[in-house]
Amino acid sequence: MKKLAALAAAILMLAAAFQPKALSASSAVLYDPLTKTVITGVQEDARRGMASTTKIMTALVALELYELDQAVEIKPEWCGAEGSSMYLRAGETLTVSDLLYGLMLSSGNDAAVALSCIYSGDSSDFVGLMNAKALELGLADTHFDNPSGLDGETHYSTAHDMAVLTAAAMENETFRAIVSTKSIQIGERILTNHNKLLSMMDGAEGVKTGFTKKCGRCLVSSASRMGRRLIAVTLNAPDDWNDHIALMNEGFGRFEVQKVLSAGEIGSVTVAAGERCRTVGLYIEEDFSCALAAGEQPEVTLCGPRVVYGPIDGGEQYGVVRVTLGDAVLNELPVYFTEGAAVTLREKSSWEQMTGWLKNLWELLGF
Repeated sequence: MKKLAALAAAILMLAAAFQPKALSASSAVLYDPLTKTVITGVQEDARRGMASTTKIMTALVALELYELDQAVEIKPEWCGAEGSSMYLRAGETLTVSDLLYGLMLSSGNDAAVALSCIYSGDSSDFVGLMNAKALELGLADTHFDNPSGLDGETHYSTAHDMAVLTAAAMENETFRAIVSTKSIQIGERILTNHNKLLSMMDGAEGVKTGFTKKCGRCLVSSASRMGRRLIAVTLNAPDDWNDHIALMNEGFGRFEVQKVLSAGEIGSVTVAAGERCRTVGLYIEEDFSCALAAGEQPEVTLCGPRVVYGPIDGGEQYGVVRVTLGDAVLNELPVYFTEGAAVTLREKSSWEQMTGWLKNLWELLGF
């Protein structure tokens, strides 16, 4: 009985070791954008205000609408917005890129107003595009009332929806560059990123902070380690920095770098070289390793024609080998022939030559 009790206690301790650290957040999620799965969550589907993390959608829609170097003359009504600001001045001219940095680093509500009004002059039209984008991304529990994240009666999202939105935004190279910037000088302004995780957490890629009295502290972060990206979201989290560090450390602790492919021969293919067929080997030039969690099994597919027609040369590319995990493509490596194959024509026998001559004569006479 004592041994059974000790074994049961050991199992309980092991299970506890895999439970997420107690979080301060009312809602939280750790999301794997590669497999589109939730690693761990707390009330991740509960609708809550998301404060200035709203600006992730504002930035994404603006990046799809405008050219980065588009010049924008700042109008008086765009200045002096409530809340955080990049301190726009009426009459000055900035680019869309400048406004995006002010939006994501300084959390400028005035930058949000400016970016939303460029479209039609009416901020509500731009907000309509934000909601349309939410539907496109399948964010069923998200609705925007404004582009800045100020409290609104129907301004809400969920931790899960914000993670899915951020995954889409992080596919945009310009978005990634902006949110990972610690500081930048724009004219006389020096804009500093509010996201402390850029200095506190290994692999941090930034994204967005937010706060209102109603919503509490909100934070969306992205980090990459071992070639894998994870996204964490907390809503109403008094200890958000530590929440995110704990979530990310737990998530990345699941992964281990494993070799999937080794350099060398990877198969063979039939080569038709004239009137003869032969089998020619195929090879790749380099290993491929990636970070995988327990139970993840990548699929390796050789992509190329089933039969190749010669001549071919050794070292010539045949096709690619594709490594996938679910619907996600992890890598594609070029595949080469191990040797060449020249076209060979078999010499015809006397009987074949005579029958061929008779056939040609028959066709010439019109029979």
